[in-house]
Amino acid sequence: MACFLVPAAEAVITTVVYYGMKSKGKNPKQMNVQYDRTQFNCDKKSEETEKVSFAKKLKWLNNMLWGGSALLAFEHVWHGEVVPWFPFLTNAANSADAAEMLHEMSTAGVSMAVVISAVWLGMVAVSSVIEKRTPKAQPSEG
Repeated sequence: MACFLVPAAEAVITTVVYYGMKSKGKNPKQMNVQYDRTQFNCDKKSEETEKVSFAKKLKWLNNMLWGGSALLAFEHVWHGEVVPWFPFLTNAANSADAAEMLHEMSTAGVSMAVVISAVWLGMVAVSSVIEKRTPKAQPSEG
């Protein structure tokens, strides 16, 4: 019914936070990553990369939340649960149906938002481990 509103509300909040962080304009940290490709008959290679900033990681969460909410909203429009006239949600017109709708939002909607956030936290944890496992910068000769 209206379960997509909970992840959409979280998406609004994280979008505001993201643009607040982005407006501060902190430069990402540079890392010099070196890796040995001799096992593939290649020379050693070094390249400059950026650490993934928290703002960029927050953008990942925004994309997941907005995409999931849009897909769910489309599905609810498709099944006639969301209409283009007031009160927009078909179950909001009747108080008995409104109670059922609020129950669904508090169970299914919150569950979806928590699962999306948990998956994002897993992505952040994995990217942090990958960033920590990269070889440290070697002092340049010269």
